[in-house]
Amino acid sequence: MANSKYEYVKSFEVEDEVMFPNLIVVRINGRNFTRFSQLHFLEKPFDEKALNLMNSCGVSVLQEYPDIVFAYGFSDEFSFVFKKTSKFYERRASKVLSIISSFFASAFVRKWCEFFPQTELKYPPSFHGKVITCATIEVLQAYLLWRQNICHVNNQYDQCFWRLVKRGMTEREAQDFLKGAEKHDKNDLLFEEFAVNYNTLDAMFRQGTCVTKAVVEDIVKYKENGSPIRRSRRKIITMHTKKLASRRFWNEQSVLVKELGGFVEEIDNVKAEYVRSFEFDTKLMPSTWVVVRIDGCHFHKFSEAHDFVKPNDERALNLMNWCAMAVLQEFHQDVVFAYGVSDEYSFILRRSSNLYQRRANEIISALVSFFTSMYVMKWKSFFLQKELNYPPSFDARAVCYPSTEILRDYLSWRQVDCHINNQYNSCFWKLVASGKSKKEAQHSLKGAQLQKKVEELGIDYNNLPIMFRQGSSVFWEEGDNLSIHQENGESNEGCRKVTLAHCDIIGSAFWLKHPSILDV
Repeated sequence: MANSKYEYVKSFEVEDEVMFPNLIVVRINGRNFTRFSQLHFLEKPFDEKALNLMNSCGVSVLQEYPDIVFAYGFSDEFSFVFKKTSKFYERRASKVLSIISSFFASAFVRKWCEFFPQTELKYPPSFHGKVITCATIEVLQAYLLWRQNICHVNNQYDQCFWRLVKRGMTEREAQDFLKGAEKHDKNDLLFEEFAVNYNTLDAMFRQGTCVTKAVVEDIVKYKENGSPIRRSRRKIITMHTKKLASRRFWNEQSVLVKELGGFVEEIDNVKAEYVRSFEFDTKLMPSTWVVVRIDGCHFHKFSEAHDFVKPNDERALNLMNWCAMAVLQEFHQDVVFAYGVSDEYSFILRRSSNLYQRRANEIISALVSFFTSMYVMKWKSFFLQKELNYPPSFDARAVCYPSTEILRDYLSWRQVDCHINNQYNSCFWKLVASGKSKKEAQHSLKGAQLQKKVEELGIDYNNLPIMFRQGSSVFWEEGDNLSIHQENGESNEGCRKVTLAHCDIIGSAFWLKHPSILDV
């Protein structure tokens, strides 16, 4: 980070570390997936391809993050359990949640064509997320029982509901018909009216999917006499079990017992309120500006793997800008401004915003997963000749700022950072291009006055593209009538449009010209 008089704004960031010995669980579930399923004509009550896609993404998460040793999913949700000794991103809840939400969304978009080769992905999938801090292994056991019970109850209801609708009822009539129905009533309805034995339905529908790591033996080579040499390794497997939270199932999984602990007693019932009490969630302070800043995860490696132009790749920056504009359009009632540079973007929520009741987890996960999905979906539009080699991901945090003055100081901090970092990178890559190694270039710039270095290296800094020097600002301004899509699928007519600009936001001129941005 660059040093500047605006750095004091970092003091508003709060710590959200999940302390030991709490076990960390991240649960994500589809945001607005009713609309998503309608747009893509997913089968009801469940689309097997969609479930297999979700399961494949769950497997990808375990492959990507060794600290995750178990996952359980059904419908449009997945829960990921970290090993008890995990120091994944130093156990900061917002970072853990945002990375998993982002990576899952990224994998979902990349794998879509594999499972739906004939269906175009029309709308970026995004996910809500929560962090659950299980104080003991018994809390984790109760949590897993609760989620599998929800899977069963929801599946039984949906099997009845959609069969009634297909037979001719309206959705409202089907809801009224099933209101108050008990478990045995639904089983009887399926059997007597539709000749369906509930217990013979696909186990994936009834029981959900477990993704875990198991120890298997592989043949690594053969001795001279032909006998095999075997070595143990961990392998990711998927399964469907009727009693996920039972001692028998859990304690047979050696990796789970080692990394999380064994189940001591059997449990049959759990109260949702008990499990919910372990959710690690905060409500952001009312009547404050909320800034959600996202940053690319390991984007140095990502940029090298995809041959980004150094020090700035215009394609990559324009892709980031496109995604930011999409976020403003998607969350048009709440996000009023965004500022981006390199692989980061800051989104400003209006002071009066009550998005997701100002729950930090839901806001962070929704924005970062939507941004990531859009990034993957639009990749080909900006990198025409370059394949996306692996799923990108972003982390995010939410910070409250109590006044407009402090918010503007935050934005000034980011723009000063943009300027200094761009000067540094311009010099660094000029030195590398001249034949110096990266280590030599770093040493040459250590403690140097960047402005002098720019002049010494003959860099015509003021004629570099303004986007490189000042970053990108995205905001609403008055425009022609346009249609804005809302989360409920409806549209309304507005007279605003999302605008992209590259300009000074430290001085007062921009804000005087656009008073409506912060006068909300």
